[in-house]
Amino acid sequence: MALKLTVAVTYYDRTRALLDGRAAIEGCEATVLELEPEEMFHRALHYREFDVAELSFSNFLTLTAEDKCPYLGIPVFPGRKFRHSGIFINTRSGIEKPEDLKGKIVGTPEYQVTAVTWVRGILEDVHGVAPTDISWRWGGLQQAGRAQKTDFVPPEGLTLEPIPEGATLQDMLANGEIDAVISPRSPACFDEGHPDIRRLFPDYVEQEKAYFKRTGIFPIMHLVGVRKEMVAANPWLPDSLVKAFDVAKDLAIEEVAYNNIPRVTNPWMEAHTADARAVMGADIWPYGVDANRTCIEAFLRYHYSQGLAARELAIEDIFVPSTFERSKI
Repeated sequence: MALKLTVAVTYYDRTRALLDGRAAIEGCEATVLELEPEEMFHRALHYREFDVAELSFSNFLTLTAEDKCPYLGIPVFPGRKFRHSGIFINTRSGIEKPEDLKGKIVGTPEYQVTAVTWVRGILEDVHGVAPTDISWRWGGLQQAGRAQKTDFVPPEGLTLEPIPEGATLQDMLANGEIDAVISPRSPACFDEGHPDIRRLFPDYVEQEKAYFKRTGIFPIMHLVGVRKEMVAANPWLPDSLVKAFDVAKDLAIEEVAYNNIPRVTNPWMEAHTADARAVMGADIWPYGVDANRTCIEAFLRYHYSQGLAARELAIEDIFVPSTFERSKI
């Protein structure tokens, strides 16, 4: 009898084949739900609503380090993004280069969020700007009243305060009450063309290509987790999931590289994909441990050094062992 399974993912081209049934999960009768990340993470980590779910890498590691995470990881990474594009500044603040962030007030929707953890790590590694060099404020980007998904006690020397009740980061940035915002999503004042708001790296694509060429890192934002009880009762399940996610991703890559009539609504997608492969290699969105070891180890280092994990984790602490070994086959 097929195992009944609930799977929650965001709608991407690389998950579409799971949602429409083209990529079946061996041995399973799966109900695959399409959810936005914030809702999905909250429901998964607070209420354990899904057997399998896409999870915030940072939140997953925080809970895993405390032995409180209801999920075990598999080396499938549906959410990835370079984040040089995610630093927005008020030009009246005097910030012109990354080093100018020292001593400034910087807002973020949530200090623990994966994207911001990556940016802090890159700022420290590449530009010598430590998290303690910045005065941090957290709160809703576009809407007031954002709650944190995991508890966090700032380490010694770090200034982190909530923004005033009823305020939003994007309004505070536009008004000059904070100097910059680091966020996975762009603030509305930037999208609407506010004359004082711009990206710290206007040439972010070139910056990100150079970063990849130098480090080999394509930052991971989300991984896939499987409820621990499901793994214990069905030890074959994690590998079946990895295979299904691999099939779905491969179908997506075929579509973006298709060279007859574009399958994606972009007339130059074939050229963009070829350009990405020229920089990153044939597999522009790798799954598996071995292909992502440098990236994972960098994030584990950032996460622990920034005070987001109670203990320093190793790769072996994160993934179901059979999927770890599968990446070597």
